[in-house]
Amino acid sequence: MTEMIHDHAPERSRLAPVLWVSLAFIFLVSLPNLIDPMIRHDDFPALLGYGDLFWNKTLHEGRWINYIWHLREIITPSWLNFAVYQICWAIFGACVAVAASPSDRLRVCTALLATMILIAPPATIISGWFNTLQLGLAIVALYAVIVCRCSERTSRLLLPVFTVPALMAYTTYPLLLLALCLVRTRERSIRDLFGLMVLFSLSFVGAMLITYALNWYVHGVFGIPLAEWRAATPAQTLADLWANAPWVKDTFFIFVSISSFNSDGVFFAHATCLALATLVIVCRAPLEALYLYAGLLTGVALVALQALKFGIVVPARALLFFWVFYSVILVRGVQLLNIRASLAGRVGLGAVIVLVINYAMQTHKSYKAFHDWQIQTQDVAERLARYPEPVYVVGQTKNSQAGRDAGIQSSHGFYFRIRQLIGYELVICEIEEMDCSDIDLEAIETDAVDDWHITSLGGRTVLLVPEVRASEDYGP
Repeated sequence: MTEMIHDHAPERSRLAPVLWVSLAFIFLVSLPNLIDPMIRHDDFPALLGYGDLFWNKTLHEGRWINYIWHLREIITPSWLNFAVYQICWAIFGACVAVAASPSDRLRVCTALLATMILIAPPATIISGWFNTLQLGLAIVALYAVIVCRCSERTSRLLLPVFTVPALMAYTTYPLLLLALCLVRTRERSIRDLFGLMVLFSLSFVGAMLITYALNWYVHGVFGIPLAEWRAATPAQTLADLWANAPWVKDTFFIFVSISSFNSDGVFFAHATCLALATLVIVCRAPLEALYLYAGLLTGVALVALQALKFGIVVPARALLFFWVFYSVILVRGVQLLNIRASLAGRVGLGAVIVLVINYAMQTHKSYKAFHDWQIQTQDVAERLARYPEPVYVVGQTKNSQAGRDAGIQSSHGFYFRIRQLIGYELVICEIEEMDCSDIDLEAIETDAVDDWHITSLGGRTVLLVPEVRASEDYGP
């Protein structure tokens, strides 16, 4: 059984206009985060070039490509790094859309597919680590351009080459490479699909073995042992695998909740759209459906296996590939319906447009949620600059109003944020308790409950953080 698609313009000639649309779209939705991007606490070492602080992730996560990026000598500003990261993401989205759209007649659908990929909720989440992932995503974007500008044979020959650095950047990045190869295929057959999946499997396993071998050579450990803070329960027997099954359920439940904005109605709308689009593709291009679901289910199996093996919840950002395949399935179903003008095709196109607009607004809102934290920390930094360092920080910065709204995960985020802004050295009393044991808080005269209070106490600069009580409503 072979499925051939003859009606398609060369991908290289169609990429430029879709890419321009993608770039304009991604910068528009992430506009609130462009000038002063939000940086997660463990992404600051990549911004500041502190390779020693990232070293442990080479062992516990196999992130060797990211570590190499930390060792660069040129330190660029965060706004530039974020802009480059978003450009790479836009390139990937545009290339997938063009590669997946065999016809040049439905340009609106091609542009919609690109924008739908770009507003993936997991993509918004993972962009908080843009400094760390910049090189890895650039590698994925480069492969995407190769897929669109070179032959299928060349793309597949390069798949093993790109899988190694992609895996060393982020575990599920290789699935994005697989998605590109699957949608780019023009002469589909079961034999070809089998060969491609074998190639990917060997490439993925080979990349894992290379990473393991590198860890063994450098760290003396053959493998990727998870860090203690993950509280993993690695499976040793079949009984252990069964005991870890709830982690698989939690992994996908959290992903679905985040991708549906915790709304059952939105989830059922997505499920219905996916089912209808799948039905259309199965009826009109059955082998294409087989290719897409082969990639999707391969990714699902890898994530489920990781949750079972290690006994952890795989973060929702790792399932970015799922949204990519979902987007392709949905928009390809609409494209097939619109080959000939029909009411169903127009309804489908309208539904996708509404979905993209809604998620674009939600993405814009998500980036805007960091604004208060950025402004507040800038204000605190300006005030701290009038005092001598080091500064002793009393209280949990993540429990301030702005910290909660921005989803700050660790007080280290505030530590590095001040380092970024004014270069000051901080002593976080929450962590360095002994260094702060003699600070007399009762001597600090303040009745401010909604402001960060700075004072000199015993010859030391003390910053008192206003914490929001757990019973107070502090938003999402």
